[in-house]
Amino acid sequence: MKAVILVGGLGTRLRPLTLHTPKSMVPVLNVPFLEHVLRRLSGCGVHEVVLALSHLAPSVESYLGNGQFLNMDIKYALEPSPLGTAGAARNALGHINDTCIIMNGDIFTDLDVLAMKKHHDLCRSKVTIALTKVSNPCAYGLVETESSSRVRRFLEKPPPHEVTTDAINAGTYIIEPEVLSAIPPDTVVSFERDVFPSLLGRSEPMYAYLDNSYWIDIGTPSKYKQLNADLLASRITSNHLLTTHKNHPGVHPTAKIDGHVLIGDGCTIGENAVIMGPTVIGPHSRVETGAVVSDSVIWHNVAIGADCRIDGSVIGDSCTLSRRCLLSDCVVGAHIVLAEGYCQTGGQIWPGLA
Repeated sequence: MKAVILVGGLGTRLRPLTLHTPKSMVPVLNVPFLEHVLRRLSGCGVHEVVLALSHLAPSVESYLGNGQFLNMDIKYALEPSPLGTAGAARNALGHINDTCIIMNGDIFTDLDVLAMKKHHDLCRSKVTIALTKVSNPCAYGLVETESSSRVRRFLEKPPPHEVTTDAINAGTYIIEPEVLSAIPPDTVVSFERDVFPSLLGRSEPMYAYLDNSYWIDIGTPSKYKQLNADLLASRITSNHLLTTHKNHPGVHPTAKIDGHVLIGDGCTIGENAVIMGPTVIGPHSRVETGAVVSDSVIWHNVAIGADCRIDGSVIGDSCTLSRRCLLSDCVVGAHIVLAEGYCQTGGQIWPGLA
């Protein structure tokens, strides 16, 4: 069975981190997010993948190539302009000739897609939609089902008084190729707003698959940080081999490392520096004397100056934080230089604004 992953989104909620980095390529435990997704699919026996691309496509292609290093066969379907979720999948139809998995490219889950496929076949469904339960369903698309798991109704981001279920569309579908063939080519079309309601209106067989899998949408900085933290704490496992901070040659003997911490290759952690987990330090970064970094994700080649205090923040590639900077709950874009003593709590730091 093939998978189509929709990775053409602009990643606007993660900006400025995604100004020059596609959302699918933001580092999670120092590895592009999409690599984690692909390794998990490979672990489920899915080795043929089509990536539906648009925004910043070359960086994805140059990293993954044909997928050989992942023991996968990766093809690419480039959208000339964004076509929506269904339009992007329709654009990949040339690579699909059978039942396929379609996944939103900003979702991380340990869903058993093969068990979902068995459910799809048993129900003789045209579309099967993975569901997950959340505490605040108002922010998502809700899916009502019959006791047989057949889909009854869709509710898109309803107000609290209209909520009838906590089961939401989890962004993974198993779809028959004739459903994709019926979508007009080169047209902006949404699965959630167009295709699925239309199938429901025609009483086509459409079923849901609900289980208790781990599920997270990394589209916001808080959720992105949470995924890093959950993987560090082994709340969800990764199929990628990692090097922890233990016996890291760049850590000064007087530095203190506490909690779940990952330190990348080529890093230096200076005298009396403190790293408190959950924290990821990207490759070739340095944390200088007396600096404290906690609950943060630091990307590649970042310099954190002496006596800085960084908490609850994400710092993009190749940033330089001069001495005594204080950042709390900030998102810092790539290639930014912060002057000595710079202080900010909350919000984003964009190029040219620091």
